[in-house]
Amino acid sequence: MKYAEVAVNSPATHRTYCYAIPEHLKVKPGQAVWVPFGSRTIQGIVVELNEQPSVETVKELSGVTGLLPLLTPAQLELARWMSKRYFSPLFECLALMFPPNFQHRFTTYLQTTRIQPGQPSLTPEEKNALAFINGGNKVSLHALEKKFGTHRASQLIASLLQDGLVTKTCELKPPRAKPKSCTYLKLERESNEIDAEINKLNKSRAFKQAELLSFLDKQDRSISIKEAQKCVNCSPKSIRSLEQRGLISMESINVRRDPLARLTIAHATPPPLTPSQEIACKSIEEKLQNGRNDPSPIFLLFGVTGSGKTELYLQALSRIVSLGKRGICLIPEIALTTQMVERFASRFPGRVAILHSKLSPGEQLDEWQRIQEGRCDVVIGPRSALFSPQPNLGLIIIDEEHEWTYKQEDKSPRYHSRDVALKLAELHGAAVILGSATPDIDSFHRAQQGKYHLLTMKERITSRGYSPLPQVSIVDLKEELKRGNTNLLSDSLASAIREALEREEQVILFLNRRGATTFVQCRRCHFVFRCPRCSIALTCHAVEGKLFCHRCNYSIPVPSACPRCSSTNLNFLGVGTQRVEEEVKCLFPEARILRWDKDTVTRRYAQEELLRDFREHKADILIGTQMIAKGLDLPQVTVAGIIMADTGLNFPDFRAGERTFQLLCQVAGRAGRGPRGGKAIIQTYAPENYVIQFAAKHDYPGFYQQEMNYRQQYNYPPFSHLVRLIYTHSSNSRCQLAAERMRQMVLKEKGSQAMNDLGLIGPLPAFNARVRGKYRWQLLLRGDDPSRILQKLTLPQGWTIDVDPIGLS
Repeated sequence: MKYAEVAVNSPATHRTYCYAIPEHLKVKPGQAVWVPFGSRTIQGIVVELNEQPSVETVKELSGVTGLLPLLTPAQLELARWMSKRYFSPLFECLALMFPPNFQHRFTTYLQTTRIQPGQPSLTPEEKNALAFINGGNKVSLHALEKKFGTHRASQLIASLLQDGLVTKTCELKPPRAKPKSCTYLKLERESNEIDAEINKLNKSRAFKQAELLSFLDKQDRSISIKEAQKCVNCSPKSIRSLEQRGLISMESINVRRDPLARLTIAHATPPPLTPSQEIACKSIEEKLQNGRNDPSPIFLLFGVTGSGKTELYLQALSRIVSLGKRGICLIPEIALTTQMVERFASRFPGRVAILHSKLSPGEQLDEWQRIQEGRCDVVIGPRSALFSPQPNLGLIIIDEEHEWTYKQEDKSPRYHSRDVALKLAELHGAAVILGSATPDIDSFHRAQQGKYHLLTMKERITSRGYSPLPQVSIVDLKEELKRGNTNLLSDSLASAIREALEREEQVILFLNRRGATTFVQCRRCHFVFRCPRCSIALTCHAVEGKLFCHRCNYSIPVPSACPRCSSTNLNFLGVGTQRVEEEVKCLFPEARILRWDKDTVTRRYAQEELLRDFREHKADILIGTQMIAKGLDLPQVTVAGIIMADTGLNFPDFRAGERTFQLLCQVAGRAGRGPRGGKAIIQTYAPENYVIQFAAKHDYPGFYQQEMNYRQQYNYPPFSHLVRLIYTHSSNSRCQLAAERMRQMVLKEKGSQAMNDLGLIGPLPAFNARVRGKYRWQLLLRGDDPSRILQKLTLPQGWTIDVDPIGLS
């Protein structure tokens, strides 16, 4: 008898469980199975097969799901590595790689018992809950929680279960997507027989049937029922009649839901390479050819904005495809998908797939199957595309590798796409290209150490040859105030915008804050309107006429008076993109303006439509948040304005300077990518800050040296590693107590393992101390390998572990 190590679908279960494989079952690693787990039967994934059990007492597998494995050996190995590195349940790591139509989530249902015991004494609320459950065949736990609240619903269910009035069952949710099929019509007579059949139909006055038969005879391809009805204007009865006469037949054919069908992409030939591109391309090809010496080479492509990094990606992919392999290209935002797809699809027509959460479930399923069948040379998408089943993987490209959106922070596993990509490449013997004009400090440090191959491109390329980087000027807002200018736009920025509009050029304005004003305060008692569930002020959104919490989406109408002192004298302070839009409209009433932030792109394709309109010069000025700083190619933009460069500088985070530098350089880099050149203007209250100064000079090496001096002085990454422990609870005092206990546990384990290099920061409240009604306390571990201490500790419920966090707020 053989034995299987199974990762089970149960919360917070990190280990695998051993099960005996019955003789009648054929099981392979990567296959989905049903296993007994306590009193339940749940799903699991077979991770490993052994000849001997790993424990003394084992249960047998209950059954298998499907005949073929869901996951490959490389995917299983990657999931095990992620589970160990990020301290995440193994099943959660495996679930990242499941096909879209494989359902692994359960829904809890409640229903009343058929024979109810003598009605025990029930409270009015319990009677209401019982009546609510009894009102339908079965009621989901989610519906009950929505009606009575999560905490109260849990109490009511426990009471009704104890009295035997209800039963609880768990069922798999139905698949989100199935293959789409369409019914097509097929002629069952030879062409020389059709005319005679049409005459018969006309004689019997079946004119529509005759017209349909004639239409089908003239087609050189299969016609769907829907198309036939539309072209001939016939009824389903006419189609059935022809089928009954044996003149046509109907067959069901699977139809692909193509997410790129709406795009018109012309084939393009590779342009001549510049000397810098030529050198970088040769370096990549040499490493790919010498695969035995360096089976998984890692390249850091450090090229200024507009230097042609995408062309290097295409050249590298072309080389990989010629070797019979395929690639994956990661992008930081879904909004950039279309721009990147157009470039790749023009060179690899019909061989490009996209995967991201904005696709419909059916589109995701069809793209997944195409990829799995090896019909795509490259898969493009955000971090989830990394887990696509791309066979013969030979290249992974991470565009704008510095972007923090590559880190999954909101749920387990809290992985970084760059690190996972490096492991995936190692498992497949694939190459990795990390591209950026402002590389992550850690990545550039590894390149300086020789761990990555550094490729540099310092020249910007336009359609007319080389072009200088935009000239950047700094405006001291303190001096603007002294001159009496209280507008959001300085005199020099307003003048630059006016000149650009006169020349029929385009402008982008960047401010990394949504809404109209950032908070509302009473002038008399200084009361600030805050979210009752989070520790932040409510942001005023003038368009919607509401105050919003940007954490939990709580909202209230814009107040007319202070709830504490009833004063109507309220201050609307701070600035957001809505207010910038209002002021720009007043200053330039003739300009056509677009705003790009989370509030304006709520529909599917909204981002794509907005970007297309701006590219086609249907607008003159684009105002936006960080979305407009992420790799957009806008050749007609000649002026880039940063409204407030200090927004992120003062965050309590050691990476605040790095993030601000990257944002400023990237926004400035949107200007001057066309033949007319361009300029950027940075408005700031701290013009002397080293971040602002280096960003204005496009001086990444200078910034890197200065930042590394600070990091080394305070022993922050890359000179150490961090692990962030966060505890959440509805009680602040319990949060603090749990955090203090954890500190003592860590200190005790530190002493037993003699980890003298390990440092502790905290416990202390997180920067966002309360989110959605839960208080948050954190403990930061810093050292050469802080994860090692957690391997011996069992964290109580309520704790989350974030390995190599990208932020401390």
